[in-house]
This record gives sequence, C-alpha cells and structure tokens, in this order.
Amino acid sequence: MTDIFTKVTSKLGPLGQYADQVHGYFTFPKLEGEISNRMMFRGKEKLVWSLNNYLGLANHPEIREVDARAAKEYGMALPMGARMMSGQTDHHEKLEQELADFVGKESAYLLNYGYQGMVSVIDSLLDRQDVVVYDSESHACIIDGLRMHLGKRYVYPHNDMDSLRKQLERATRLAEKTCGGVLVITEGVFGMSGDLGKLDEIVAMKKDFDFRLLVDDAHGVGIMGETGAGTGEHFGVQDGIDVFFGTFAKAFASIGAFVAGPKELITYLMYNMRSQIYAKSLPMPLVIGGLKRLEMIRNKPELREKLRTIASALQEGLKKRGFNIGNTESPVTPVVLSGDTPEGTNLTHDLRENFNIFCSVVAYPVIPKGMIILRLIPTAVHTLEDVEYTLDAFSQVKSKLDKGAYATGKIVDVL
Repeated sequence: MTDIFTKVTSKLGPLGQYADQVHGYFTFPKLEGEISNRMMFRGKEKLVWSLNNYLGLANHPEIREVDARAAKEYGMALPMGARMMSGQTDHHEKLEQELADFVGKESAYLLNYGYQGMVSVIDSLLDRQDVVVYDSESHACIIDGLRMHLGKRYVYPHNDMDSLRKQLERATRLAEKTCGGVLVITEGVFGMSGDLGKLDEIVAMKKDFDFRLLVDDAHGVGIMGETGAGTGEHFGVQDGIDVFFGTFAKAFASIGAFVAGPKELITYLMYNMRSQIYAKSLPMPLVIGGLKRLEMIRNKPELREKLRTIASALQEGLKKRGFNIGNTESPVTPVVLSGDTPEGTNLTHDLRENFNIFCSVVAYPVIPKGMIILRLIPTAVHTLEDVEYTLDAFSQVKSKLDKGAYATGKIVDVL
C-alpha cells in the first residue's frame, strides 16, 4: 500500500516540478502597490503587461469610492448563508437583471467564481444521454466540467468549422439513439491566443442541426462589441447564444461571475447548481461594486476606445517589427518565440531585471517544446509611451534570443 502524501509529493506534476527554481519569481510572483500599468516587483517599479484589468476599473477612483463605502456599510459577511436559504437581497436581484439586460438575455444568475461556476453550469445542464461538442482550446474550467459528464463528448480542432460540422453530425446521430440533446461549447475570446470563437459560423449551423450553444465570454464581456456586451454582439449573433457565461475577474476587475439565458433555464440553474446551493452568497460589497462597474462599462465607452487604441498600437508595432502574435482579434497579445524553457525564463528575467517590464511567460510543459509565449495584456491605463518602450525592449531581447544569448541550458537562478 502507498501513502497518499508520499505518492503526490514525490511527483509534483508538470508545473510543480520546477517549484524549487521558479517559485516567487516566474510562478506565484508578488506584484505590489496600486493596480495600474506600473507596480512594484521585488522592490523595483515595473511596467506591467500581465493583468486582465482591461478597462482600468480596478483602481478607478469612482470604483474605489463605491467599494469602500459598501464595505463600510455592510462589511464582508452580509448576506450570511446561501442564496436559496438566507442569502437573497434586492441588490443581488438588481445586478442580475441589469446583467441580463446588458448581454441581451431574459434572466441571469450570479455565481461566486468563474472557474467553479462554469464547471457547475456544465454539470447541471447535462446528463448521461446528452452529447457535447467543444473546441479543443477550451479553458480548463470547461474541460474540468466535461470530465464530470457521464455521456459522450466530441472535440473539434480549434475553430475548425468543417470538423465541427462533422462532429455535429456524429453527435446528432448518437443523441437520436440516446434520446438526449446536443450542447456546443466554445469561448468568445480565447484567453491565451486572443483569437475569437467563430460564433457567427457556429450560430449559422443551427439551420442544419438541433443544438444549444454555451459561450464562455470571460475575456469578451465588457470589451467586445459596440456596447461591450460581448463577442456575440461583436459578430451580431448575441441572440444565437443560448447560455452566456461571463466573469467579473477581467474587465469588471472584481470577483464573481454570472450565467445568462432564458428565464426558465436560469430558474432551473438556481435550483440545481450545487456550487451555489451549498455555497455562501456573494458578499454585498462585491454586488454593489458590480453594479457600479456595470454602470461604468455602459456609460463610459471611452474606456473601450482607449483600450483599443493601446491594443492596436502594441499589436501593429509588434507585427511591424517582425514578431509573431498569432491570430489575435482581441486585446490579448501573445508574442510567440522559438526556444526552450530555460531560454524563455532567461529572456523573461532579462525583461524584468534590465528593462523593468513584467509580463507572463508560458513555456513547456504548458505549450509544446520549442515554443515560448510572452503574453501581453494591454489596458486602458497603459500609455502610448508604454507601448513604444516595450516595442524597443522586445526588439532587443529578440535579437539576443536569436544570437543564443539565453541558451544557457538551465533556468536562471532567481531565488
């Protein structure tokens, strides 16, 4: 017999295996100070490109004032208990209705967390007779939700619509045998690559197939579309999304999430989502803060315009300098480089220590060997000067990478 602790601690997993070398620097870094384009890291100011604070609401003075006032008036405990038992308030209901109106749906339901919420939505919607078809690059919360599904699931290569059609044909045949339904799941904005789910083409397939569509628009709600209602609005197919999922952790710069759709469906979820039935209600300051954030997203389109200006300048500048930024169609800006894991960490260390630029690095085993991705998130609080400085710095480190300056064969010692 094997001791459970011995078993798990002897193999820390694909990420944990590097913990002794990277913890506190490349993983679990501590950014300190006011949330903005410049923050402190290890006692030095850095230009930060790694926060999903798209619209700059995290530290907006109007937001801070409302958050502080709500915390002072209500504290973090109210309401006590789960929504179904003792955690219901007028403010929760108001935010839900305003969110539903914002994304063009009949009803909405607040969730405590995005990751947990998506897992629970999938679990609540499906039974073993149902068939799921999903994009291969779906977020981990979708994958983990599908792991709980006892029925059949089919995956199609990322944004491959020909494959999706073939998988829908398979799913339809199987669902007819099991007397189940078909659910298609994709993202609005894919958070790593920045490209968009082909929602217009997926919705158009409803003419040929009978399925429901669930869209995780965590990175789209608040910034995509004319009013910020999301990627469906961007494509003009918001009505074709049956279940709309959004989070407060990105453009809203808070904590929590919501799911929106037809009233009958939302009522069903309210009474069947175990992650909400058995969890404490979202604290009042977060709900009141959510109302203020939604108000600003609706009434301050200039924040989206500023974001788009910065994102466009950054992405166009990178492309002009020969960088590969993939197929991004959103503010998410991946810079794809060639190199091994030590080269990626050494390059990132150079950026942080010698250029004072803090961005996220992704390397093997998260992505295939031989690749390095530096992920940049432009926001409305960045400046064009920030962009120009970053472009110059990236050109310099790219030149050093090409010359083999980072090819030491080992991860730089940062501890």
